[in-house]
Amino acid sequence: MCGIVGVLGQHEAAPILVESLKRLEYRGYDSAGIATVNKGQLERRRAVGKLVNLSDLLVHEPLPGKSGIGHTRWATHGAPSVTNAHPHKAGPVAVVHNGIVENYRELRAELAEHGIGFETETDTETVALLTEHFLKTGLSPVDAAFKTIDRLEGAFALAFLFDGEEDLIVAARKGSPLAVGHGDGEMFVGSDAIALAPLTDRITYLEEGDRAVLTRTSLEIRNEAGEIANREIRRIKLDQARADKAGHKHYMAKEIAEQPVVVAEAIRSYLPTGGHQVVLPGDDLDFTKLDRLTMVACGTAFYACLTAKYWFEQLSKMPVEVDIASEFRYREPPITDRTLALFVSQSGETADTLAALRYCEGKADKIVSVVNVPESSIARESDIALPIHAGVEIGVASTKAFTCQLSVLLMLALKAAADRGTLSDEELADHAAALRGLPSVLNTALDQNRAIQKSAQRLSEARDVLFLGRGLMYPLALEGALKLKEISYIHAEGYASGELKHGPIALIDKHMPVVVMAPRDTVFDKTVSNMQEVMARKGKVILVSDDDGIDEAQDGVWSTIRMPHIHHSLTPILYSVPAQLLAYHTAVAKGTDVDQPRNLAKSVTVE
Repeated sequence: MCGIVGVLGQHEAAPILVESLKRLEYRGYDSAGIATVNKGQLERRRAVGKLVNLSDLLVHEPLPGKSGIGHTRWATHGAPSVTNAHPHKAGPVAVVHNGIVENYRELRAELAEHGIGFETETDTETVALLTEHFLKTGLSPVDAAFKTIDRLEGAFALAFLFDGEEDLIVAARKGSPLAVGHGDGEMFVGSDAIALAPLTDRITYLEEGDRAVLTRTSLEIRNEAGEIANREIRRIKLDQARADKAGHKHYMAKEIAEQPVVVAEAIRSYLPTGGHQVVLPGDDLDFTKLDRLTMVACGTAFYACLTAKYWFEQLSKMPVEVDIASEFRYREPPITDRTLALFVSQSGETADTLAALRYCEGKADKIVSVVNVPESSIARESDIALPIHAGVEIGVASTKAFTCQLSVLLMLALKAAADRGTLSDEELADHAAALRGLPSVLNTALDQNRAIQKSAQRLSEARDVLFLGRGLMYPLALEGALKLKEISYIHAEGYASGELKHGPIALIDKHMPVVVMAPRDTVFDKTVSNMQEVMARKGKVILVSDDDGIDEAQDGVWSTIRMPHIHHSLTPILYSVPAQLLAYHTAVAKGTDVDQPRNLAKSVTVE
């Protein structure tokens, strides 16, 4: 969720760091800070709120030095505060961090045994304290940083700055992107190319597990095994920085990895810090004046709408119809003046969806759109346009746009529930808290990448695949099947689990993989019963569930994919990650064109 920059320069670092952080504001943040080394002394400045607050602070309390690191923080562990803001400092070391250190509690306990206390609520402080601890044992700054990195579990991008070291930054990447910029007698580090674009057009992307030692004239990168790794220096065009693969093999892989960041931004945009009331742009949408909701979309966006139907009906008790855009207007459905017409489109230019919107003009009470491009035709022609804040999505198979659509639609359903009085304040607060924790849980899900890759390798040998799910997992089964066939060209179908015995079970034999999406929820037992019907006919089950579900139902399955526990309403967003990664790794194994699959276009602007 956070933005990281680092500078080993020829000029004062503070203004360069702040300007680079401004280019990372799109990530969302609630505090910011920088640290520099000047005449051998490490100092820092931090402020809550927008970067202008940090800039004001630096006017009154300048921070000299030509070496520094900076950070924009989106709070995960610990509330937004100066104390919790980065950089975190422990004695002679300062650290900035993007990601989640999952084992920080265990590390804290270990440090406490050495009499080391804590000042913040964050997981990142543990990184700084552990590094300081290793420095005190006599290790060099580089070795202390590397030994600390070896102890961390989770996803992270890190940059270390040390007292007395004006020509050294140590950086590392696992799960979160990090790029190194090469200047003329200068070196830079940043969360992505857009932060570094004004400083240099020569970029090296760190790969998964890499750690780097930067000086003004050198860059040494070691891979996860500790071996010297030569990474390509690439020239970037400034206007293409946002559309770069950022070290990933494919845009789709990058966009899957970006989901914790962009979902966090979507949540932050509609759910103000500290409250549980959803706030919409303009905020003149009153669900008490509406009797019915009609949702219209195409492809993946249609499955987002199917998911939202469950949310609206369960949470707000509002009747919902969901239509495929290409069929909607030809059906000539009656639209009353107490109907809310809602249209979902990543590009905002989908021809069928735009035509359906125009059919509803003058009929519906209000027209609302959920879009990724606020300047698009669908957005402009809506009464209210709700941006999903996914950022540029290059891969044809939608990933981060889907999870952002789901996030915004869930928050809209919570707005409807609040307006209609169908959820108590306590229930709304519970949903809001779960939403704020979602980015961290998505990071945890992404850690299953390698396990999912192994399942996908086996899946790549299949000719046909079924996806099954009940309740909120039914639309996810449809979306998982769509993703797989879009980019791997394997025939795949999604079904409601209970429909298996009404036809699809005839397809089951020893050659048929069946992906079962089954969090341990209220319909888990029924889903497992359907899964047993598959295994009784020698079908190969890939079970996607949480710890409780896998422990209870893993006997006899072909493979398992383990997801973290999460609030039941958020399972479709979380379980999108394994569905996407299964499709991605299957396509890679088959050698298909992941980002530009045959016969498909990103924005469908013709009927």
